[in-house]
Amino acid sequence: MTKDLKRVVITGMGAISPLGNSVDEFWKNLVAGKSGVGPITKFDTTYFKTKFAAEVKDFEPNDYFERRDARKYDLFTQYAVAASDEAIANAGLDFDQLNRNRIGVIWGSGNGGILTFQEQVEEFVQGARKPRFNPYFIPKIIADIPSGIISIRHGLRGLNFSTISACASSNNAIIDACNYIRLGKADIIITGGSEAPINESGVGGFNASRALSTHNEDPQAASRPFDVKRDGFVMGEGAGALVLESLESALKRKAHIIAEIVGTGMAADAYHLTGTHPEGEGAYLGMLEALDDAGITSEKIDYVNAHATSTPMGDESELKAIERVFGDRDDLNISATKSMTGHLLGAAGAIEAIVSIKSIEESLIPPTINTTEVEPEFAGKFNLTLQQAQKRTVTYALNNTFGFGGHIAATIFKAYNG
Repeated sequence: MTKDLKRVVITGMGAISPLGNSVDEFWKNLVAGKSGVGPITKFDTTYFKTKFAAEVKDFEPNDYFERRDARKYDLFTQYAVAASDEAIANAGLDFDQLNRNRIGVIWGSGNGGILTFQEQVEEFVQGARKPRFNPYFIPKIIADIPSGIISIRHGLRGLNFSTISACASSNNAIIDACNYIRLGKADIIITGGSEAPINESGVGGFNASRALSTHNEDPQAASRPFDVKRDGFVMGEGAGALVLESLESALKRKAHIIAEIVGTGMAADAYHLTGTHPEGEGAYLGMLEALDDAGITSEKIDYVNAHATSTPMGDESELKAIERVFGDRDDLNISATKSMTGHLLGAAGAIEAIVSIKSIEESLIPPTINTTEVEPEFAGKFNLTLQQAQKRTVTYALNNTFGFGGHIAATIFKAYNG
């Protein structure tokens, strides 16, 4: 028996980011072209090749948890709860008036509790290898805990799980949430992703793989997507949360509908452990799949939030894929907001979904900062929204995310018009 797919809308958003700890603060600083990058304050970087990152500022766990409860959760879970609390409030959800059995949580993280893992191993070694592990060690590190904690916090008994696909994790979570609502398996799903990788293990590991920028002399200019002098990504941290809801549910409770999610696409590069396909094969297929799912042609897309991490191979391959899908359209805006936020890894898809949705809501494209000399092959071909935000009506926005292992996830958001 076949069923008609339900329409899915966004009714709430929340953010913890290097540019602010609410959606409003994040968006204000983003469109102003501010950088969230600075010297690392979380550990001594004396012996590290990279000494800067895009840290979350002024985050207070005790604003969200009782002190005894905050100690149970790694920072990536704390970020998840904070962002989801804002999204739930923004959506005006009164769970006492809703069927909690029909409300789920799907969350993404690429690394889970990497800080907790590092701290516990250090204590083990320093303690003469005596096994005195924290009783919360395992639940603090496993990547599914945010979805579990969010559901426990609000008594949500619908479907509940987490996605892991490296830097595509939270976009995959959004895709899963969309599809389960489409199929009628839930009315509302809290979705998104979080990451807290700015520690010795995270920075040291990515330094070892030569993925991070080492532009220590000018950290705020280090993330330079599409620029000929780009030398790697800038690590970021934080969380993005969305409330996805069936249109029927949103209308029934008279919710404010921010936008609609109309297309999702997934693919694989099937090429390399950490590198993207040189011709952007997976990115091309993912974007095509999202367009097909949305039932639109590429000419309908007004804005692409590019994955664009500022790595030499990654940025070039993505632009090749975009050119294959869109041609050399000079009316298409592209921007790389990681130039300001850094790369939030598993949380990137969620925070950039918020960017895509806000571009629709505000008729404003955030800029790509720091890029001064675009790769010659692509110079003049695209509107990369360099240095300053640009006003324009956005009806459709596409969000790209790619992860180590070749994972590809693309989502398309649309202005809601009834």
